[in-house]
Order: sequence, then structure tokens, then C-alpha cells
Amino acid sequence: MISRLLVANRGEIARRVFATCRALGVETVAVHSDADADAPFVAEADQAVRLPGDTPAETYLRVELILDAARRSGADAVHPGYGFLAENAEFAAAVTDAGLTWVGPPAKVIAVMGDKLAAKGLLAEAGVPMLPSWTDTAAVSDFPVLVKASAGGGGRGMRIVRDADELAEAVASASREAAAAFGDGTVFIERYVERGRHVEVQIFGDAHGRVVALGDRECSIQRRHQKIVEEAPAVVPERVRTALHEAAVAAGRAVDYLGAGTVEFLLAPGGEFFFLEMNTRLQVEHPVTELCTGLDLVGLQLLVAEGEPLPAVLPVGTGHAVEVRLCAEDAAAGWRPATGTLHRFAVPQVAAEFGGLAGPGLRLDSGVVAGSVVGVHYDSMLAKVIAWGRTRAEATRLLSAALARAELHGVTTNRDLLVRVLRSSAFAAVEIDTGFLDRHAEVFAPLLSADRLPLSALAAALASAAGRRADAKVLAGLPSGWRNVPAVPQVTRFGGPDGEVEVRYRLDRVGGLAEWSATPTGTDPDATDPAAGPPAVALVEATAGRVVLDVDGVRCAYRVHRVGSAVFVDGPDGAASLVELPRLPLPTAEVAAGSLLAPLPGAVTRVHVEVGQRVVAGDPLLTVEAMKLEHPVLAPTDGVVAELPVPVGGQVRTGAVLAVIDN
Repeated sequence: MISRLLVANRGEIARRVFATCRALGVETVAVHSDADADAPFVAEADQAVRLPGDTPAETYLRVELILDAARRSGADAVHPGYGFLAENAEFAAAVTDAGLTWVGPPAKVIAVMGDKLAAKGLLAEAGVPMLPSWTDTAAVSDFPVLVKASAGGGGRGMRIVRDADELAEAVASASREAAAAFGDGTVFIERYVERGRHVEVQIFGDAHGRVVALGDRECSIQRRHQKIVEEAPAVVPERVRTALHEAAVAAGRAVDYLGAGTVEFLLAPGGEFFFLEMNTRLQVEHPVTELCTGLDLVGLQLLVAEGEPLPAVLPVGTGHAVEVRLCAEDAAAGWRPATGTLHRFAVPQVAAEFGGLAGPGLRLDSGVVAGSVVGVHYDSMLAKVIAWGRTRAEATRLLSAALARAELHGVTTNRDLLVRVLRSSAFAAVEIDTGFLDRHAEVFAPLLSADRLPLSALAAALASAAGRRADAKVLAGLPSGWRNVPAVPQVTRFGGPDGEVEVRYRLDRVGGLAEWSATPTGTDPDATDPAAGPPAVALVEATAGRVVLDVDGVRCAYRVHRVGSAVFVDGPDGAASLVELPRLPLPTAEVAAGSLLAPLPGAVTRVHVEVGQRVVAGDPLLTVEAMKLEHPVLAPTDGVVAELPVPVGGQVRTGAVLAVIDN
């Protein structure tokens, strides 16, 4: 039996495996990079071993370091999690050669399935339906196609190509991204199915020759070919479900599968489906299957790794589960990754973490807590929030409501997009496919509309004033800004999502709100049409952390959290991140006209132009890699490249000058 398990991974999946180990009495060992030294998963492990360095290539992708950590900690088994070395056959073989128990399929199975081209050939012989594919770009004549990484998944190393002229660059870019993420830049090309749905089947195999299907999942809503919303079961006709399960089990039996695995299919609009790949590991979205079946899939992994048979009778799935991936990224800005400190991370109504949910409710599997620092070295996913309900509509409503009320302060997230997806009529009607986000631009709008932002700014200003009065040493009982006679209103300026917002307000003798306005800086409030002015607002309550306003007869409560000059406001209409600006700002250095600034911290991996070269708006200038993804930096205007201060391989911070364009 396994007595001490090392998890060769980080973040949320490490915490997830540790949770099952605690329930089973198995001791745990974490490995961590320097960047992860203070991460929650490190603190939760019984032992932790440092892997010197920050990047995956320096740490989590180093087989020799992982094995040395197992030796030094006395671990007798290794769980790979997902990503990093989870589907690396050489790593699996090295673990077993070292006399340790490998919690996963045998190395030979990983090798066969890890080579997606070889896997397609093998499983085609087993009767699993396939899409045509190519390795030679010259042989491709029918578009659109999809460039895919042969080793790995998670949407990395994938590109849709609709024109032959774009194919060579797409292959090169996908290869670089795959090499950075998986250590293997091999890619291939596959026919792309328009309006296809991504449906997968959870399989399990044991050492006694049994392979079973434990349900299916719908994973069609994706960004950059990476899933962000998953649910179980998939909403498909029963005849299609039966055929999917049969094909998945046939795939598992064809390779004598052992442990947890996922067979992924592309479902065409007419009901025909095709094999995509087999993931020889636990999937990110495994919680939806756990909630529907009541099974602990990590527990089953350990059971099978110890040589035990799967239970003779396995539960039939009930109800419906929906999961979202909460990521540190700006969805409306091309999925730009976000970094910083999570000053507050609170999801309401969570009934269980990492499992153990009995009945309808909300589960949280998180790699972060309040105070966690989100850096540039790893994937942008912060947490998974999962809801189970008796019906799909019930689970969706619970999940969207909890997300909308979550307090996520300090780092930009995709929360608003996820809520809008879950609340969209298209999602409710199951009008979904892998191109959902391309067709529904409305889901990229923030929950907090521009016309309601002034109320959040007013709440922030009143909370700041209340906090100052609470800390006052003299005359603390007087309302903020009190005068013997009416005077000019108090003014507070904030930096907001679309520029500065100036709040003007005046309190009466008893602390009530006598007047207020909130306008973009530079706008004359007196010139505003009264008919289109702000709503009638009465102040009900104001403290440093909570403001209640009566807005046109409707009472609205705002939660306010201040960290330095940053002010986070969570209200009934959505969340606002504001920065209170100083009354007398200090002079700052000016950036040269035409400067193009880094939108995020990362490394410059390619420079596409030269100094002196003429460019037009939209031309690629550089490529910056951050959080395992490549992000093109495009020319904002026509002009001539005057400066390129950062060479290939150079590290940049947000706001660093990447290029200067002269008009």
C-alpha cells in the first residue's frame, strides 16, 4: 500500500490530491519552485522539497530533481497531477525504475497515447472514428485545419488556420508554444470541424483487465482551445452517449489501459463524432464527474495503483454539475494574463473544497487564497468553482450567482465573462460549440455597466470619508466635510476601468447625502443635462467597509475594501476596481511619443521587425510569452520603427517600452 505520496505538480491539483490523501491516511510530499515557496499547497503538505528556480523548465519539468525529492523525503509513490510531466512516458518509466509506485497508466501506454499521430492509427484499427490528419504542410489542401501539439494538451500549441498562406507561421508558432509547455515541439495538422462540440468520456482501467466508462462531459466553451466551462453529463441523445462510451472503452481496451483517463471526441452538428485524443491522466474538469457519480477519482487512482480491482458496482450519474475555470486574465483584452496580489479571494456559499459535497451545492478547488501572489511563470488558472444541482438550470443558476457575488480583489479575472456565459440564453438552450465565444461578443462586457459605475465610485468615496471620520482624533462626531454654512462639495478622484472618475458630494448636518455627481474628469457637472443626470440617491449607512444607498427608491448595499490607494467595490450590479488619486499628484517622467508599452510582464521570444522598417497598423512587432502562452504585440499605428530596446530573450515588466514608432 502507498504510505507517502509525492505530488509532482503544484497549485490546485496538488491540493486536490492532498485532500484525498488526508482522508485515506496517506502522508504527502510537495515539491515547489522558489516562486511557489509560500503557496498554499506547500503549506498543506506533510513535507516539502525545494526545486531551485522559478520557471517550469528549471523546476517542475526536471525529472532528476523530482526523483531526488522523492528519495530525500522517503516517498514511495508519485502522483503527476496534470500538465508538466503528467503525460511524460520517460518520467513514468523513471519513477517505476526507481522502485516507486506510479499513480497513472504504464509508461508504454503514455508513450503511445502521447504521440497523437500514433494513437490515431492504433485506435482507428480498434474501430474508433477519426478525422484526417497530416504532418506535411505541403499535403494540406482543404481548409480550415487545426494545428495541434502531438505531446500535451490544455489548448497549448493549437492554432486554427483558414488560409494556406497562414499555415507555415501557425505551425512554427504552435511548435514554439508546445516546446515551452511540454518540452516537445512536435505538431500535426487535422481537419477542423466548424460548429463542433467537444465531448469527452471518463474511463478507468484496473490491473485485472477491466475498463469502464464513468460518464461523459461537455467541454465546448473554450478560449484559445482551452476549456473554461465544463459540465456533466453532456447534453446529447442517449444513442450518441452510448456510442461515445463504447468507443471510449474500446480505445482503453486497445492499449490495456490502467488508471484514470479521458477519451476526447469532436461531435459534429449532425451527431457524428471523431476521436481527438486520449489524455492519460486526471483531467482538470474531473470534479463534475465526481459530483454526479459520488466517486473520489483520486481515491480510485490510488486504489488501482495499489493493484486493487475497481469496485464491482459503480454508481450511475445523477443530477447535473457545471464547472468554470476562474483565471487571472483580462478576457476583453485578448485574454491578456494578469498578475499581482490577491488581496481578497472569497467565493460565497461554498459547501465543500476538493470533494465531499453531498447534495446540491457549491464546491471550490482553488490553488490560491487571500494574499497569494499571482506571477508570470505558470498557467493563469486560479481556481475551479463547481456547482451540482438536480437539473442543469439549477446548477447553472447557483454557480452564476456565487460567481457574481465573489470578492476577487487585486488581480483581474475572467469572472464577469463566466457569469455572462452561464446566464446567456444560448447556454441555457445548449446552443454551444467550440466557437461559442467567437460568435457571442456580448459576453465580454463587464457586469458593471458604465452608467452604474458612478454609484460604485460614490460608495468608494463615502466609505473613504467614513473611514477617516472613524479614525479622527478630534470632533469625530461631526459629518465628513461639515461646515456652518453650505460650501463647495467634497471631491474625490478615482482611476477607473475607462479613465478617471470625479465624485462630488456634500453631506448635510446629520450626515445625509445632500447632493452628488460623478463624471469623467474634465467634464463640467453644471453643463450636464439634468434629465440625463445621476439618479436620486439617499445615504442609508456608511462605514469604511460598507455603504448602503437608496437609489431611486431601491436600497443597494456596497461592500468596500481598501488596500492602500486601491479601492474594491462589490455591489448589486457588479464589481469595480478603482484607484483613489492623490489631490496633489507628484510629477512623473513622460514616456516618449510613439512608445509601445508592454501590456504584461513576460519574456520577448521573437522580434519581427527592424529599426528603420516601415510598418502599418496591425503589423506584428514582437511576441511576448507569459503564463505559457504567446501574445503578439501589434503596431498601433502606421509609422517607422525608431527603437527596439528589448532583445529576444529579454524579460520585461508591465509598462516597459517595447518599441517606439515614429509617424
